[in-house]
Amino acid sequence: MTRTALTPLLFIALGGLACKSAQNTRLIASDPTVLVHGSEGSELGVATKYGVVFLGREANRGRVEFTTWFGDGPSMEEGVVEAVGEELYTTSAEIRLSEVPVSFHRPDPGDRVIVRGRRSDGPWQTTTEVVADPRVEGLLLRPTPELDALDDRQLGAGVYVIDSTGRKQLVGLISGRLRLVDPTGSRSYITATGPGELWRLVLHRRNSDRPRRQVYREDVL
Repeated sequence: MTRTALTPLLFIALGGLACKSAQNTRLIASDPTVLVHGSEGSELGVATKYGVVFLGREANRGRVEFTTWFGDGPSMEEGVVEAVGEELYTTSAEIRLSEVPVSFHRPDPGDRVIVRGRRSDGPWQTTTEVVADPRVEGLLLRPTPELDALDDRQLGAGVYVIDSTGRKQLVGLISGRLRLVDPTGSRSYITATGPGELWRLVLHRRNSDRPRRQVYREDVL
């Protein structure tokens, strides 16, 4: 079993493929995608009502700056990084962000999901489906040309399902690729940190006694 990060060499194909996918899919107006800035680079995260959740590859302690997007453009915010567990981290801002609900129900194999992230030229999103492998625990996604074209800078992109009201709900964060080799051949998957880990956000928020003050914007529902 070999687990790898998203391959930087595939980034060359990212622009055309991801942009095409984004043009074919209506993007949500208020974007929960967050760009967390570390000392050696940036990573993607998602704003939820339990805080901004991310993988902590570039920032996992101390104070951190992050960029969030509203209808009138980007906004730089600052918060304190807190460890959630299972390689998840969170931070929060004093201003209310464009949050997305979290679903703690693991989607079934065959269920369609939306993967959404952001590059320097704007947001992108694409669709794929959940798959299963008896040798692997956790959330696995079927590789697609768009997902294969992503590089390490897109780790932490949100994985969403659509609820009965048509709203997106976060069910995971893209965490890498997994290639399994056996006598019958090899199979590759996109891996995601899923509901089995995201529930720790709720427990962390419940156990945190740090005061949280939020300033509300009129353009954030």
